[in-house]
Amino acid sequence: MSVRLVKAPIDILFSEVETDKEAYMREYEQLSESDDDPINQWLKLARAKGETSDTDPVLLNLMVELHKKIDALERFLKNEEPKRVSLTHEVAIESIVFEHFKLSEDILQKGTVYYGRVSMPVHPKRDVGIFFIALDSSLAKITKIHERDEREWGAYLTARERVLIREARESKE
Repeated sequence: MSVRLVKAPIDILFSEVETDKEAYMREYEQLSESDDDPINQWLKLARAKGETSDTDPVLLNLMVELHKKIDALERFLKNEEPKRVSLTHEVAIESIVFEHFKLSEDILQKGTVYYGRVSMPVHPKRDVGIFFIALDSSLAKITKIHERDEREWGAYLTARERVLIREARESKE
């Protein structure tokens, strides 16, 4: 199978699904709901009521993100970390495409289904839960990802392609 991959410097933690499928499904669902913290709940309600129509959306989003940073700092100072399931492998992702990614090491077992947590380098930075199947010892196909996370994965891929195109142009000059 030939897949055109784009270099992407991100990391993944993962384990075989069979080791604790229920816990992985629970974390997968919790990661998708991380957008539903109290400040986002308030913002959704305010938008639904039309209370944000006179507000600059960029400024509003920046204020919300600032509030989240303060909340994260408070959790850090109180030594409160989000509870995450323990995953057995941590490895760098070498390259990605919309439904596939390639690991920097050959540690997958062909045909095995895995659950993974990817730290996406987007704003705001957050963890993305994915299920994937190994196509060979380093190439994997994503089988389950939340819609919002899929859009961010695609946007990150596009951004990486732009960077690589720019670098290729600069090297020719």
